[in-house]
Amino acid sequence: MDSLKIQLEPRSIATCSNPDMPSELLNAFEHGVLQHQNEVYTAARSHDIILDLAPTGTGKTKAGLSVIHHNRERNAIYIAPTNALIEQQTESAQKFVEAAGLPHVVKAASARHVKAWSNDRVGDRSGEKLYNVLREPATIFPECAGRPILLVTNPDIFYYSTFFAYNRLDRSNIASAFYSSFATVIFDEFHLYDAKQLVSLLFYLALSHSFGYFRDNRKVILLTATPEEACEAALMKLEEAGVKIYCVNGETQSDSMAPSQTTVNLEIRKQSEKKTLIPEIANEVLTRLKDKPDQFGAVILDSLDQVNQLNKCLCDAGAEHLRGRITGPVQSQNQRHTAAQRQVILATSTVDVGFNFERDTESERQNLDWLIFSTRDRFSFWQRIGRVGRVLGKKQTDVPSNAIAYLPEKAWEEGIESLDCAGGREFLKQTLETLNCMKRPFLEIYWKSEAFLEIARPLIELENALHNLEEDQLVQDLYTTLQKLFGGSRSWKYYKHRMMQIITAEVLAKASIKPKKEGQWSFVKTLFKQPPYIRQSFIKKFLEFNYPEQLEALSRQEFSIEELEKEFKDYEESAFELKEFAIFWKTVWSPLFRFRDSLFDSLTIYDPHCFLLDEIGETALDPFHLLRFYEFASDDSRVELVAQTKEPYQISFSLQLETSLDHFESTQLGKLWAYKNLSPIRKAGESTRSTAFPKPLLEALKNKLVPGVIIKEYGQNKWAIIKLKKQGLDCYDIIVSDNVRLKSGKYLFFPGLSGILSVASAGVALQSPDNEEFWVA
Repeated sequence: MDSLKIQLEPRSIATCSNPDMPSELLNAFEHGVLQHQNEVYTAARSHDIILDLAPTGTGKTKAGLSVIHHNRERNAIYIAPTNALIEQQTESAQKFVEAAGLPHVVKAASARHVKAWSNDRVGDRSGEKLYNVLREPATIFPECAGRPILLVTNPDIFYYSTFFAYNRLDRSNIASAFYSSFATVIFDEFHLYDAKQLVSLLFYLALSHSFGYFRDNRKVILLTATPEEACEAALMKLEEAGVKIYCVNGETQSDSMAPSQTTVNLEIRKQSEKKTLIPEIANEVLTRLKDKPDQFGAVILDSLDQVNQLNKCLCDAGAEHLRGRITGPVQSQNQRHTAAQRQVILATSTVDVGFNFERDTESERQNLDWLIFSTRDRFSFWQRIGRVGRVLGKKQTDVPSNAIAYLPEKAWEEGIESLDCAGGREFLKQTLETLNCMKRPFLEIYWKSEAFLEIARPLIELENALHNLEEDQLVQDLYTTLQKLFGGSRSWKYYKHRMMQIITAEVLAKASIKPKKEGQWSFVKTLFKQPPYIRQSFIKKFLEFNYPEQLEALSRQEFSIEELEKEFKDYEESAFELKEFAIFWKTVWSPLFRFRDSLFDSLTIYDPHCFLLDEIGETALDPFHLLRFYEFASDDSRVELVAQTKEPYQISFSLQLETSLDHFESTQLGKLWAYKNLSPIRKAGESTRSTAFPKPLLEALKNKLVPGVIIKEYGQNKWAIIKLKKQGLDCYDIIVSDNVRLKSGKYLFFPGLSGILSVASAGVALQSPDNEEFWVA
């Protein structure tokens, strides 16, 4: 049986007839206060962290904003989950603040917004502007004089600020401001956070506890309809440590209930190959347009290419004027608004949160009558099914909605057919929770690997700031709390030592052997500016890696570390070799500290034929997506789309070794590494495409090291890789050749953090470059 049909019963949410809120705050709830909103506000009086788990589309944003009233004269921050939502949530926050009589000035703070802030009274660095807005908002915004600020930002800015990732001139100031400035902190839709984002959130919560900010009445509100199990477990550890946490489940029943979602007639289908999937979905859409011309619908797919292929099918069938695409933050607000007016909206995951499918002409019933979507995990399943049939505040609430959900083929292998189709939402929820293919184990993978190193960077910065102060013990206390949250088994001393080597490599990699600018430090001067124990530790790592016999001689005291240091000072060739190692060591670990899990930056693409956009113009595109799905013309100034490919190209790499293939397999295979002489290959079947690669992509590869892991597909590895490929994991074939014995071999290359961690979790043995086990049980 390749499909299942189940009716999801209508949902209602409890209203609150006698809210325990100040009268001025009630003005911001024009349609009345819901029970979960009142519960969030009252719980914040006596708790540090409040979770609101109310269903999608039931006013969690207002619930979070209401808590600002408890610290109405102090700064607040609202972290929207995506750039695309910052404008929308800034507008919503502004309306709330005005209606509630709060004194806050609301400002959007994405990277684009910060860059556009005035330079008149501060420098033009984004970090400097951000710090000054937090230090004294009126420095940039005169209207803020004497008033607190409500900053609406995204997880990127939050991560860079709290993990000391801005440039060296601003990072300490910004981190200090982010740690201390906000009395109210609201994380919206935090279940969408990836491992790095969620770790930064939990780090902030642990720091707020260890450094006493909760005692100073800080309130943190976590908003999600689908909490991550691993995150819930971490919060329980915080509660055990003394943090006061309150959870609002949002499903409370009362005598007064308001309809929030219609009955949903759901069909669950097995997701087939794209060749059959896209025509099947197109046929479903065209049938609905013909049979139900007064209904509005949407299709949400995980793949941008699938959305664009579906768009082409509908346009070819004459439905071009009835559909609109919403596929990412690169679209302007006007483009998104125009697309939202169409009868059918084709979208990627960018609409999973905060997008309400509202039209200029408001409907008396639900905004979406039907929905077709694909899903890879149960979190996105419930998020997407919650998009259809929303009727909270609508006049007509009894018109059923329809949905088709495409689940991975693996769900049938794992027993989804046992679903009791008469059991409704609860039985469906229980069944999805039993399917391993619908889980996201990324947190456990991340925390139990060398990626735990990431929290060492902000801890080192904090330790340096508190050195010789009575508060310096707080760093060890914070690390102990983080160990309890993440399950780490290694000591702070271990991670501190390892992270200091990486930081030293980052510093030395930037230094020039012979500076060309006056006042610029030389490599040797930079090296000897490092504290002796850090400098010598890095030199020993260099010896361990390149000259192990020398390291053994050093340990036997056949010569001193000072003699070795003198060699780097006196001989340029030795200094150059140490610098090369610093570049290598920095690059090897870069996937762990890179915020976006992509090998290359997005390219600016001109789309004259509307393959990606509904209007002619420019957009940003991942280079691999470009190479796989489009024909293009490229010159020094831009990349222009020419045609869509009939069949996706296969992208692979070639690697030319300077050593033998045997040496490569014995020293580099299955390890985090950084490779030079890496070249991309674009193939259709067995034919290599000779199209010139985009110049920015070639520049990114030219004479540069590319980090990643190369493994061989054999034995136990083979079955693990087959499993991961079925799950859609990005990996690339790579041909490795040597010039010594003229041999070559075929392997698999995993360049991104998610790929590296997934491979480790699947049972493939990975190591760090210095032979430490990457997976830490």
